[in-house]
Amino acid sequence: MSDTILKVEHISKQYRLGLVGTGTLSHDLNRWWHKVRGKDDPYLKVGAVNDRSTVSNSNYVWALRDINFSVQKGEVLGIIGKNGAGKSTLLKILSRVTSPTVGEIKTKGRIASLLEVGTGFHPELTGKENIYLNGAILGMTKSEIKKKEKEIIDFSGCLRYINTPVKRYSSGMRVRLAFAVAAFLEPDILVVDEVLAVGDAEFQKKAIGKMQDISKGDGRTVLFVSHNMAAVQDLCTRVIILEHGIKTFEGDVSKGINTYLSNNNTYDAFVDFEVKDELETSRFSRFEIRNSKDELSSGFHSGEPITFSISIKVKNTLRNPVFSLRISDLNHVNIITWRSNDYIEEPLRKNQSEDFQINLTTKDLYLLNGVYSVSIGLADGTEMLQAEIKFIEFEVHPSKPNNDFHSITKEKSTNSLIYSIANWDVS
Repeated sequence: MSDTILKVEHISKQYRLGLVGTGTLSHDLNRWWHKVRGKDDPYLKVGAVNDRSTVSNSNYVWALRDINFSVQKGEVLGIIGKNGAGKSTLLKILSRVTSPTVGEIKTKGRIASLLEVGTGFHPELTGKENIYLNGAILGMTKSEIKKKEKEIIDFSGCLRYINTPVKRYSSGMRVRLAFAVAAFLEPDILVVDEVLAVGDAEFQKKAIGKMQDISKGDGRTVLFVSHNMAAVQDLCTRVIILEHGIKTFEGDVSKGINTYLSNNNTYDAFVDFEVKDELETSRFSRFEIRNSKDELSSGFHSGEPITFSISIKVKNTLRNPVFSLRISDLNHVNIITWRSNDYIEEPLRKNQSEDFQINLTTKDLYLLNGVYSVSIGLADGTEMLQAEIKFIEFEVHPSKPNNDFHSITKEKSTNSLIYSIANWDVS
């Protein structure tokens, strides 16, 4: 297509483990002998999968293996994956910092890269001198750079230190200046690695806004690597997932983020409590977290209904049973609390003498993306029978509110940051 600005075809990158260089003299001679006979490199047929957590049985490893994709003009492509998945290697190949072992890259226009803190900066040169140096590397003339100089300095927020050698900059200041240089020198393709994590919150917001302007306003292309799923959700139009150097997903942003987080989710979706044969008091026997499809799950999108199912073994008749469920964040801040005696239209039955199950389904609960813990309690009147504090965790993935999103206000205080309606069912 005429709008295709970047095309990656069968890119693979192989490294030799444990040694500097491509291999030994015998390996180099073997490669040369195969080449003069018109045969393929023999070491392309060997090599382990790039799983950093395992011991390799080969001296070679594939950092990338047979990567194919294309990027359209004005598109923002997110590349996500765990540490060691091959994201930075791919960006270095696209930026021509290193060459692929196999494959071909076709590009139209100028590429500007922001790969690591201070990449391309000479530590002995001042910030202003490095602006001109980086511009020259990108193919800009001195007059072109001079037109953008003031904008670059203003955006970076490093005016006071612009005539100071870069070696005296903090890592955050280097990132600010490097991003400003890469963004304002008008590259056709901007390649950004996880370096924005070094900057402060104010700069990250500015940088993401600038990348949105670059793609939407100026029609330029951005390749964005980040572990911040909220930033990927807001900025990108498409995502690629890399796993052990292999592309495992390409497509819709929300679906890609959900796939990535689900595959890396290590949280349990249920807990079985120890219940003795001879109960001293009524106790919890099982706790489950289920999604809108009634499947056990510990990962949800913000706003998606979550069902908490709690089974209770009854010892003696509960004269006035009271149940509560609390959601807290990892900073131990209480987000929301539901109590059966305050906020259920049909409270738990008095004089409950049989085992029963409570199902609590959230409604319009829009949590920020992150990990949350659950606490539950069971009382009989004012007597506390059992309390389980932060005994299980679940994860919320970023999503945009749907048309039904609305704020909910109640006069009753919940001792929580928010209030949310929930449907209850006691069986």
